[in-house]
Amino acid sequence: MKYPFNLLPTLPDVEFIYCPTLGAIGVPINLLAIVILSRGNCGLSKCVTCYLVAMAAADLLVVITDVILRWSIIYFPVSFLDITPVCSLVTVLIFAATESSVWFTVAFTFDRFVAICCQKLKAKYCTLRTAAVVLGAVSVLSCLECAPVFFRFEARYVINNLEWFCITKPEYYTSLAWAAFELIHRLLTPLLPFVLILLLNTLTVRYILVASRARRRLRRDSDGEIPSDPEMDKRRKSIILLFAISGSFIVLWTTYVICFIYQRIAFISDFHAPSPTSGTVGYLLQLLSSCTNTCIYTVTQSKFREQLKKVVKYPFAVILRSVKQ
Repeated sequence: MKYPFNLLPTLPDVEFIYCPTLGAIGVPINLLAIVILSRGNCGLSKCVTCYLVAMAAADLLVVITDVILRWSIIYFPVSFLDITPVCSLVTVLIFAATESSVWFTVAFTFDRFVAICCQKLKAKYCTLRTAAVVLGAVSVLSCLECAPVFFRFEARYVINNLEWFCITKPEYYTSLAWAAFELIHRLLTPLLPFVLILLLNTLTVRYILVASRARRRLRRDSDGEIPSDPEMDKRRKSIILLFAISGSFIVLWTTYVICFIYQRIAFISDFHAPSPTSGTVGYLLQLLSSCTNTCIYTVTQSKFREQLKKVVKYPFAVILRSVKQ
């Protein structure tokens, strides 16, 4: 029997619901993460807190630009966002926010690698000042690297001397300069970060396994029992947070990276290009990575959960106090 409508929702239907939902969830949870972490009551070092706040801020910008603004441009009628310079600027902000978010994750992973595996360098590198310098440099370089995107577009229409809508210039597909820019941009986001995070985590795991066996042998007493090790307990909490954040990034970006690599291989060979559906799924999973870190903090950090409960209860406590007065 044929039905005049689809029984199952299509991918555009899912995307139409997915993007507004992600925007409605992503903004408040990232704001909560920024507020809670900025208070400094989560039992984390100032260095780690600085990285986590920066990552939450970058994820918030990704949600605002790549989810809310892009969704508004696509699904709403003609608006201010459709003016050519404005939509070009929005695209630059999307690229810069995504690149900053990705490289903040790399910077955090490297910081934890140094803290765990490079004890001599730890005291000099794992500081609040170094974290601020690294994050500031990453932000500036991301904006500079993405700035040429602004000149990628031209107007579709000119009405009353005002340019409307953004279409890619024809020379973007033929110019060697634009081809080089596209290659560099794709290497910087997400191929190189993906490889670096995998490599750093592999080296960290290897170091932890070797160090754990050595400490176990040294701390084993005459009865063959192993006493509790506060240093290993502290290190274990740091490792859980690191692997949860970087592991989430790897899982949610894997589909996007595989589609990109396969697409480039298909371009220079006789392989069939990946289906648009797989590319869209990869893109949607990539967007989801901007909303997972707060959930990770809640699951892995007991003090963060306590602070989250206080923040959530605070408005209700104020209301009850007002009612009683």
